[in-house]
Amino acid sequence: MAADPVVSSVLEIREKLLQTLRSTLRPGQREIADWQGGRLAVSAVPGAGKSTGMAVAAAVAIAQYQLHSRRQLVVVTFTRSAAANIKAKIREYLKKLSLPQGGFVVHTLHGLAWSIARSAPERSGFNPDSILITPTQGNRLIRTSVEQWLGLNPHLYQRLLEGQQFDGEETERLRRQAVLRTEVLPALAETVIREAKSSGLLPEDLRSQIASDDYSILSIAAGLYEQYQLQLQSRSFIDYDEMVLGALRVLEHPGIRARWQSQVFAVFEDEAQDSSPLQTRLLELLAIDPEQLHNQNLVRVGDPNQAINSTFTPADPVFFREFCQTCAIENRLAEMNQAGRSSRIILEAANFVLNWVNRTYGNEDAAPFRSQMIHPVSNNDPQADANPSPEGLGFEIHTPEDVHQTVEWIGKRAIALFNHYPERSAAVLVRTNEQGKFVARELARWFDDKLSVFEVGMRDRQSHIPAEMLSLLQFLDRPHSPDNLKAALSVFVSRRIIPNQDLNALITFPEQFLYPAPLDPPQDPQVQQASRFCTSLLRARLELPLYQLISFLAYTLNYEQTELATADKLAERVMQQTRENSLTAMLEVLSDVVSSERFEPVEAEDDDRYVRPSQLTVITMHKAKGLDWDYVFIPFLHENMIPGSLYIPPAMQFLGDFTLSEVARAQIRAIVHHEPIPTNDEAWERAGSLKTAEEFRLLYVAMTRAKRLLWMSAAKQAPFSWNKPENLDDRKPCPAIPALKQQFPLSVIGESDEDDVEF
Repeated sequence: MAADPVVSSVLEIREKLLQTLRSTLRPGQREIADWQGGRLAVSAVPGAGKSTGMAVAAAVAIAQYQLHSRRQLVVVTFTRSAAANIKAKIREYLKKLSLPQGGFVVHTLHGLAWSIARSAPERSGFNPDSILITPTQGNRLIRTSVEQWLGLNPHLYQRLLEGQQFDGEETERLRRQAVLRTEVLPALAETVIREAKSSGLLPEDLRSQIASDDYSILSIAAGLYEQYQLQLQSRSFIDYDEMVLGALRVLEHPGIRARWQSQVFAVFEDEAQDSSPLQTRLLELLAIDPEQLHNQNLVRVGDPNQAINSTFTPADPVFFREFCQTCAIENRLAEMNQAGRSSRIILEAANFVLNWVNRTYGNEDAAPFRSQMIHPVSNNDPQADANPSPEGLGFEIHTPEDVHQTVEWIGKRAIALFNHYPERSAAVLVRTNEQGKFVARELARWFDDKLSVFEVGMRDRQSHIPAEMLSLLQFLDRPHSPDNLKAALSVFVSRRIIPNQDLNALITFPEQFLYPAPLDPPQDPQVQQASRFCTSLLRARLELPLYQLISFLAYTLNYEQTELATADKLAERVMQQTRENSLTAMLEVLSDVVSSERFEPVEAEDDDRYVRPSQLTVITMHKAKGLDWDYVFIPFLHENMIPGSLYIPPAMQFLGDFTLSEVARAQIRAIVHHEPIPTNDEAWERAGSLKTAEEFRLLYVAMTRAKRLLWMSAAKQAPFSWNKPENLDDRKPCPAIPALKQQFPLSVIGESDEDDVEF
């Protein structure tokens, strides 16, 4: 039977489009697009375009394997903003291929785990009343767990209280009691719960590693962890790690596991360096081909050199490095080592820092960075203005007299640059929010309205969305309440859904406004518009299931992409905490969210607010990851900040020359890596090495945000504490600064050269 010529023509056109898409990719990106199954590790340098590569590869896989709703590609990302970003890109490429917008799903790791866990509650261990714990509830639970542990272990508590050199003085005893109850033990509990659970370790697993000494830090940690688990169970609470554990319990059942695996064609993971061992185990299980159990269809993309969360989350770049090494042996490692974001001099500076840190701080067991250099792209690269021409020298190192002069120089330089190139962007990257406040305040003092400054740290981080949703749902619950009606109408006016008008006149007779009778006075066109909008929402309330209401209302209010992602986050949160399927229950949860916490919005990785033309954005290095600017200023690079050192608050020094939480963290990681448990002193030393490595990776991330100019400085005088920025004294520069000065002598701007730099 002859092939249908129309079908053949469509397939030929699609194949040409696929080849055209592939031709736009760089080495490393192409390896993902050419993936034919099995495991693949992709190690990507900053600015390499990994999300674009993943999106193209996803579209290619959907087209080639004709994926659909019952056989899907599962894309997993670290944050909701990244999920929204890559979902939009995949849909864009599918549209170019004239394919339906399906065949794939995009999840955060916890969102995926929750979907699996709730598919079989009898297996996950969650009862129908289980709800997701809020941050506020989590803090209370930890404090309750501490009190429970203290009551069960009075002798251990007494030994902790005595610590070192206790003379029995009553005032000192009371002080130590307060420190232990409110600071030391809650911090230890929080660290061990997060580290152990996300590594798949239970309290009994920690206890099995402990010698006979019940006074060991791990013994105390295991006890606190056990009390926390009991508190969770007694209150029918679950936390985020419990979601992953619940999903794994569901997948232990062979039939359920086979069903999920049959629906998952493959798993593509982004930001793989930020995954915990437990999360990785879940993805590996889902990626198993049910017809070839030895085969995993798993593509993991990440950059261990941009791992900047491991000192306050369980993520450890070691795990992704190990995955890359294993795949390299199997000839399944791709390296995306070309980047078009930055000028060549900036790439050279970042590469130098990477090599210098590894030589200076690395050892035979581990190095802070994976040895992977950033290379400029080829001359025929499709990216517009790839590896752009530098601004001036492109890389500059300054030594102001003090931090005040630092900000003055930054402001003058930014104004001059924007005068020449108003379409370009700039940012000041700081290590802490306190530094950001200082920069914004000084810029305002020096330049007032001459410079547009956007300080990210001062922006209100409380999302408006929970309050808006609460107002609308209260209206849907009781539409004839004048207060509820006015609150809803106020939202519509603020979102420009209806014209601004006298709302008090509309709510005087709510029923007449919503459902005017034939004999009622005729409504003005503006009033009619508002009335029809309200009644359309009331009809939707009757037609839609409750779990879709928040998402529907978000679309109705014309939310933009990041607001829609925040609304989805809120809807998921509300449904997870709702004990019964009713609007009243939803309103209770929403009211609690609005009144008792700062619900953080989802931010898009390419958020335009951070990179507006002629705007100087003041932002922390952590927050800057995923963004870039034409000009990047990195001030205050002093040794006490980067790499800094672990700090023992004077109030806790009676326990020894370490903090219990950091020792516990290092000891738990040793267990996870199947290493001998270090002593307290050894664990404290390891914790210091982890911090040093991460601080230099943070500096590397900051440097690679710059496209045309990288401006770095270490003032001669700076405050020890940025809570008191007026107290200046001599400060040593970050150790990388002298090394950079020696390597790039032409980039060193001396005091006599400052006047020659165009301000």
